[in-house]
Amino acid sequence: MKLTTKGRYAVTAMLDLALHDHGEPTALADIAERQGLSLSYLEQLFAQLRRAALIKSVRGPGGGYQLARLPSEINVAEVVVAVDEEVDVTRCGGKGDCQDGRKCLAHDLWMGLSQQIHGFLSGINLSDLISNPDLLDVAMKQDVALSASRARDQSTHLRGAGLRHK
Repeated sequence: MKLTTKGRYAVTAMLDLALHDHGEPTALADIAERQGLSLSYLEQLFAQLRRAALIKSVRGPGGGYQLARLPSEINVAEVVVAVDEEVDVTRCGGKGDCQDGRKCLAHDLWMGLSQQIHGFLSGINLSDLISNPDLLDVAMKQDVALSASRARDQSTHLRGAGLRHK
């Protein structure tokens, strides 16, 4: 299967965005920090997701990104396809030229599997995933860790500026 980190990161970032979409844009830096992803890599992915009309950007102070549609209207397959990932387990990319320009013996098997995977991912939307209690637990722990990190950073900044936090 050709689903790489690009597709996995895009789905993870979209889930983070869906979880934190409370009517306000979410900063890409926050997603990067919560998910442990490279900010520059996320910028590239979000450019593709924006072109696919899955997200929208909000400029200016307090800007960031928001989902372009409701989480229930965005399926996982759309996200994967938006970042140029293939849900394809064939050697030939589905063209049927796997063996010397002709179909190999197992071509139809792998095409069927590719279609099953695509169908499976198409049947799962972001809303389905963000309602999972295990996912919500992970997200809550990420939010707590981000808040703690920011509090430490602020305390270090205050000490460095010669101020004492009381």
